[in-house]
Amino acid sequence: MDGPQQAVPTSASPADPERFRKVTGTASAAATLILLVLVGEVLGSTSDWRNYTVVHDYKAGAATIADLEAADSYGQLVSIPTLVVWISAGVVFLVWLWRARVNAELLGGAAAQRRSRGWVVGGWFTPVANLWVPYQVMSDIWRASAARRPVPNGLVMAWWAPLVVSTIIGRAVAKIYLSEEITEESLLSAAKLSTLSTVLDAVAGVLVVLLIRRITAWQTQRLVQHAG
Repeated sequence: MDGPQQAVPTSASPADPERFRKVTGTASAAATLILLVLVGEVLGSTSDWRNYTVVHDYKAGAATIADLEAADSYGQLVSIPTLVVWISAGVVFLVWLWRARVNAELLGGAAAQRRSRGWVVGGWFTPVANLWVPYQVMSDIWRASAARRPVPNGLVMAWWAPLVVSTIIGRAVAKIYLSEEITEESLLSAAKLSTLSTVLDAVAGVLVVLLIRRITAWQTQRLVQHAG
């Protein structure tokens, strides 16, 4: 379990009551849930292709109403659990991010962080700002947690770029499904875009898991060194 650990020497005020916390438990939970989200997204893409294929076959006389209903049921079967896992992953990831940020301040001082703590969570939900603020938060945690400095920032950039592009594509797919008229051509577009979004999310998902594990390992290592 994660919990308060021995304080480490920092540039923070000696009167600061905050303690360094291990984040290994939340890191493992977040990584597992993120990977499960990726599985759900793959299934979601297969659902999008199935929708297109069934509609195409129906118009060609090779599918029935029952086939259309089955495709719709499959989509609901996939989307509801994926949404639950996605929300769970988001909550656990933000808990890990918050704790890692507190540790980063204790390790490198609050001045090394470009954004206040409120942006650790709020940055993800603020329009426009969510295009770069979460990247800054993660980047600053990454640099402050590293045992050796300076540390290359390429992994953080490699995670953030596909995530932003995937988010934009995902909104385009949602717009297609929310339109008043859904055609065979729009379903094909949605399936193609969904596939591209899934590939980008897979890249971003694997990279953020690597970030989580590396930051956690760095912070744990430095805690052990100071405790020794």
